[in-house]
Amino acid sequence: PLAMGQYDICKSWVTTDDGPSWEFYACQPKAMRMKDYVTVRVDPAGITCGDPPERFCTHENPYLCSDECDASNPDLAHPPKLMFDSEDEGLATYWQSVTWRRYPEPLLANITLSWNKSIELTDDIVITFEYGRPTIMILEKSLDNGRTWHPYQYYADDCMEAFSMPARRVRDLSTTSANRVLCTEEYSRWAGSKKEKTVRFEVRDRFAIFAGPDLKNMDNLYTRLESAKGLKDFFTVTDLRMRLLRPALGGTYVQRENLYKYFYAVSNIEVTGRCKCNLHANLCTFKEGSLQCECEHNTTGQDCGKCKKNFRSRSWRAGSYLPLPNGSPNAC
Repeated sequence: PLAMGQYDICKSWVTTDDGPSWEFYACQPKAMRMKDYVTVRVDPAGITCGDPPERFCTHENPYLCSDECDASNPDLAHPPKLMFDSEDEGLATYWQSVTWRRYPEPLLANITLSWNKSIELTDDIVITFEYGRPTIMILEKSLDNGRTWHPYQYYADDCMEAFSMPARRVRDLSTTSANRVLCTEEYSRWAGSKKEKTVRFEVRDRFAIFAGPDLKNMDNLYTRLESAKGLKDFFTVTDLRMRLLRPALGGTYVQRENLYKYFYAVSNIEVTGRCKCNLHANLCTFKEGSLQCECEHNTTGQDCGKCKKNFRSRSWRAGSYLPLPNGSPNAC
């Protein structure tokens, strides 16, 4: 995760001529591996393989269909939780969908990740697919716990054909277009299922537009996050949803005589971010199944979004990264 040393202290006890008192600073929690706190849902019902048991094969060995998925056998089951476990001993565990045996009906799957809390992304989202990446997929985000959804990035082996959008890369964006939603072809082409397995949403490359290629100039990024309309919200989510619209095809067209090699399999989803606490907290804890900011600056609420009872003489404001280097606490 990004090493951001700034804004880690919320207050310190200082002594002045008027006596000792608390001095407040804008502060934020450390970045964490958000997959440890996520709730996952896979739709539609019956999309996970294994009920009833079925065979599948790989693009590399399309005629050796000896692999089996069986939900009632723990060794052969592929439930959603396997997208978030640790891959020890180098053995990938993965969620897997049913095969495309109903072709030409589309094989559609939604994977929804919910935190029930606003999160600020600090690093790339990385999704790892076993047996090939989808040829068409959309990553979507919600800011209101899944009530409304917005596209975050489109992925296709042919953006024009799939979405009527030109293919673009994040590296081609400028300071004024850093929060533009793109279609990319970088993560959907067939390169063999063992070689290229990951699909990314490039947070770091977007940060780099402001902070430079090695993210050394964080001051400039923080200034822009504060001043550019919509930029901070662009990196903020409560939920993410992957809409898998067409599986890996092995670099060719769909071969109807063998539909057992078309399916989705996800072994890992990495999301790195911090709790959004409106710069009023540097700690975020997991309590009773959800993340909660440990609010300072006389604020309260899950995101420190309001003033405490006896501190309402001033109206609530979020803290600010500016002026550098300590920002403004804007305490209640």
